[in-house]
Amino acid sequence: MPEGDTLRRAALQLQVLVGQKVAVETPHPRAAVKQIAPRLDGLVLESVEARGKELFLSFQGGHVLRSHLRMSGRWRVGPAGSVRAGLPWLVLRGDEHEAVLWNGPILELDRPRRAAAPDILAAEPDYDVMVASLRGRPIGEALLDQRLVAGIGNIWRSEALWEARVSPWRDDARDDEIRAVLVAAHQRMTESVAGASRPRAVYRRPGRACRRCGTPIRAAGTRTAYWCPECQRGGTEPKA
Repeated sequence: MPEGDTLRRAALQLQVLVGQKVAVETPHPRAAVKQIAPRLDGLVLESVEARGKELFLSFQGGHVLRSHLRMSGRWRVGPAGSVRAGLPWLVLRGDEHEAVLWNGPILELDRPRRAAAPDILAAEPDYDVMVASLRGRPIGEALLDQRLVAGIGNIWRSEALWEARVSPWRDDARDDEIRAVLVAAHQRMTESVAGASRPRAVYRRPGRACRRCGTPIRAAGTRTAYWCPECQRGGTEPKA
């Protein structure tokens, strides 16, 4: 599932259409039945905001379109009138650019559900609220709960926990340890939005050497967690 940094990059790309009247199409039958195009076609796109794993597109007249990508959705921005194969869910066409949503399973107009949890990619994340929400919970699972912290998925929970040396299986992490995980997630995801990248330390590296101590990385759990059993000790690990 695309994580908060992916949605933030999509929002930045969509800014080229903000302030313009846009032509709206919904070529895919599952999107067409929502009657989004007739209600938005020709209106001005006033703003695009990423929050957590969702996009909120605000149009002239107070209309708000909510987009959630789930596992397969992708936004692409390119020149208006570009040749494409297949049926996208949504096309927003401006003067020179168009935004195309492929495989967008959730599109809701005028029924936005803004995440109540603090956004990890906020300019100044509310770490105090996040820490209080995560305290006493198995931290690996809690970090993925969008009701507690918005925007973190499996990539960045794995990388942030490794960076902070906290096991995903712990439910007794101290407040300073939880904060360190959240700060690491914010920093790494902010770098990703800016186009910077570092080699992954643990994510999808089971059996390979930890970049810090050389111990083989492990992977386990229904929502696969990746961790170094030496650097990130503690908690009750699932049985192999």
